Amino acid sequence: MSGNDAELILIGGGLLAAGILGALLAERMRIPGLLLFLGLGMLAGSEGIGGIEFDDAELARTLGTIALVLILFEGGLTAGWSEIRPVLGTAASLATVGTAVTACTAGLAAHWIFGISVLEGMIVGAAIAATDSAAIFAVLRRSTLKKRLARSLEGESGMNDPVALLLVIGFIEWIQEPGYGLADMAGLLALKLAIGAVVGLALGRVAATALDRARLPTDGIYPVATIAIAGLAFGLAEVAHGSGFLAVYLTALALGSGSIPARRTIVAFHEGVGWVAQIGLFILLGLLVFPSELGDVVWESLALSAVLILLARPVAAFLSTLLSPLDFRERAMLGWAGLRGATPIWLATFPVVAGVGTGEQLFAIVFFVVVTSTLVQGASFEPLAQRLGLTTDEPALPRRLLESGRIRRMGGDVVSYRLKPGASAAGHLVRELGLPRDALVNVIVRDGRAIPPRGSTMVREGDELHILVRSELREEVEEMTRRWHEGPVGTPAPPRLPQRGAPQIFSVGPGGNIEDPSAPSSVQGIAVVSVLRSRRDRLSALVALADGRYALTTEAVVAIGDRRSLANWCERRAQRVGPDDPAERAWWQEAIGALIARG
Repeated sequence: MSGNDAELILIGGGLLAAGILGALLAERMRIPGLLLFLGLGMLAGSEGIGGIEFDDAELARTLGTIALVLILFEGGLTAGWSEIRPVLGTAASLATVGTAVTACTAGLAAHWIFGISVLEGMIVGAAIAATDSAAIFAVLRRSTLKKRLARSLEGESGMNDPVALLLVIGFIEWIQEPGYGLADMAGLLALKLAIGAVVGLALGRVAATALDRARLPTDGIYPVATIAIAGLAFGLAEVAHGSGFLAVYLTALALGSGSIPARRTIVAFHEGVGWVAQIGLFILLGLLVFPSELGDVVWESLALSAVLILLARPVAAFLSTLLSPLDFRERAMLGWAGLRGATPIWLATFPVVAGVGTGEQLFAIVFFVVVTSTLVQGASFEPLAQRLGLTTDEPALPRRLLESGRIRRMGGDVVSYRLKPGASAAGHLVRELGLPRDALVNVIVRDGRAIPPRGSTMVREGDELHILVRSELREEVEEMTRRWHEGPVGTPAPPRLPQRGAPQIFSVGPGGNIEDPSAPSSVQGIAVVSVLRSRRDRLSALVALADGRYALTTEAVVAIGDRRSLANWCERRAQRVGPDDPAERAWWQEAIGALIARG
């Protein structure tokens, strides 16, 4: 290996290591990490301490395209259709109508502030109209913004990149082609979005089915398959003259909702690749910037940033969400949350590559606007959300603790629920939560630690419960989690026995006529009010009956009577259990304890 190759690898590793340190520093300082990444690239550039000579805008555009494909794919994969579908209308409207309104408003402002032509101003407006998916994801990962708003912003950032790109390309064509006009731009935009959507939706469905049915040798090959799928989505759409970025995002959404194997492996891989793409792209674009050229556009760019932040984006957000079920505070938050990042700067390389007369000036303008607007909006994002009362006690983008891909393939699913402050379920035992037979609490996360639950484990406020459930019962369990918050929780107390002149008779009979002794719906014609204890290994249950009595059912016998008589009978059965069957003895003791506790 030559010395130059080793030096290049050393430089690359050093820049990535510096990027990681920058991400940690940005987390502590509560500022967007992209600013530090861009600064790192400028420091490494020809006018910085690194002295790296780089001014190839065309190469930066090509590498930026690859990076954005990876970033968009990761965003769609971690979201999935199930998360985006409820806010699809809002996200799509923000990505199309909102982007167009922002581009036109900011473009006219750029024309007036900088004295450039209207079309050149529109190129600037279209570039800074794009909300950056990497910046949005980075902010939302540490935010507690309401889930509906977070998913709207996430969906917008994934879908508006192709819109902004097509606007930039269209305005460049308008400058270079005398006969080109607004009608041509509209037709190009509609055609590319339509083709991209068709390719993305079709390939996403095919890819999800193929991965679900595939039997690859190891889990490590599945991320390779998804990288191939991302490349196919972008390439097929672009070859068909559609939007490759839209196709990539829609394909990833389909995979994010599909029953694919090795899901955690795939998601973790793409999160890592996404970080490499982000850091690399920001540093690369930072290398393209010459700080000495920014001084000529400082004050005008500050004015354009103010127009973008205070006028263009808020107006666009309000107009594009008129038909959405959002209140004024939510619209105001969406108007403030148009975070910029690498995408606008990457779009600013297009006029440079195309040879537009003032391409370098347009690049400098976009760069400065991105830095200033991101610094202001990124740093104030969470405080403003809290001030508007739009935060919760849950992360905006919750992460799955358990691998669910293979579980889904076997007919199961995983439901996660966090006990909020004041939840009615807090203080109850796991066995009192009322879960159906085919659902169980698999793990409880408390104070960052995993707790293997038992039936006697008491749940607390702040606990995160991960419930393994049969797929057909998912909706029932999700509905039950709402009752855990609002109440009532636990098994209702059976009605008191009616007054009798003589003691109630205790009876024991055969149990063969009960369909499921571990969860009977009735015993000897009397409806079961609640199942107090259930044993699945040997089909037995302790239940409360509608007439106030209790019953213990097994495959062989059924005992019915008042609480005390039934407890005495269970105690005699426990005494007859041999020492070689501790599970049987534990069952009878559990039943005795439950009956005594009802007194």
